[in-house]
Amino acid sequence: TGSSDPYCIVKIDDEAIIRTATVWKTLSPFWGEEYELQLQPGFHSLSIYVMDEDALSRDDIIGKVCITRDMLAEHPKGYSGWMSLSEVDPDEEVQGEIHLRVEVLGSQGSQRLRCSVLEAR
Repeated sequence: TGSSDPYCIVKIDDEAIIRTATVWKTLSPFWGEEYELQLQPGFHSLSIYVMDEDALSRDDIIGKVCITRDMLAEHPKGYSGWMSLSEVDPDEEVQGEIHLRVEVLGSQGSQRLRCSVLEAR
């Protein structure tokens, strides 16, 4: 039909932490959702998977972005902007990008991650 029913899954070190709302029948979803999460001291990465909800079969993975601990360290005031989606399955072509705001709050012993999943296209 030329549209998707997208939602996002936010994972920290491959553990699913958050699922956004599904935005029905669109290729340009707006979520505008903000989350604050406790970070384990030795965390490695934050991954955001953009999914296409499918009532009749397994949900499809549209693409993902991965933000490593080192990438966050390079942006001490946080990162805000569009990131291109990368493929999860090497046989699938991926197009699109997601608009995020991510910042680490607190000190080394007690860090929190503020993550805003804004929109995609």
